[in-house]
Amino acid sequence: MIAVIDYGAGNLASVVNALQRIGVPTHVTTDHDVISTAEGVVFPGVGAASDTMKHVNALGLAPVIRHVIADGTPFLGICMGMQALMSVSLEGGEHQCLEVVPGTVRRLPCGQPVPHMGWNQVWQQQRSALFDGIPDGAEFYFVHSYYVDPEDHSFIGATTDYSVNFASVFVRDNLFATQFHPEKSGTCGLRLLANFAQVVATQRQRAA
Repeated sequence: MIAVIDYGAGNLASVVNALQRIGVPTHVTTDHDVISTAEGVVFPGVGAASDTMKHVNALGLAPVIRHVIADGTPFLGICMGMQALMSVSLEGGEHQCLEVVPGTVRRLPCGQPVPHMGWNQVWQQQRSALFDGIPDGAEFYFVHSYYVDPEDHSFIGATTDYSVNFASVFVRDNLFATQFHPEKSGTCGLRLLANFAQVVATQRQRAA
């Protein structure tokens, strides 16, 4: 079972619908025990970092999220769910985030329309089960005005060009995150979600 964290994210329903479409059992929850014992965890998100962290902290979810990641539970952050993993966001001031990935969330520079909205290519920087069956340079759907700037580049699983070359995917052990929305990205997006579900299934089989 994959727990989908419900802290009020606007894309929650579309993420759940995409997972259900590919036959992945989900449990939408804020329950700490359910999240902590889930076989996999998805952290969706849209909107501002300040609002996201306000809701996450009000529900006491920050230590739970850090725990499941540190414990090796397969974890997928989507869009704001990726940005919230950073140390700090500069969106609308300076806001402390989850501090899972050292680094800063910065505004996209001038040179292209902001927000970055629409399809763009994702260039793989390291081999990962998350990309199984997905060609390098495949297009995914983005909607964001800020991007992650990690201090440790070994987290970067893929990059995308939009005025700046930014990390559009994190890959580190069982920690995954995407700046784009796989649930809105057609065939490749569904394949990525299915690949994450396979990571969860593989870890379950190893633990059996």
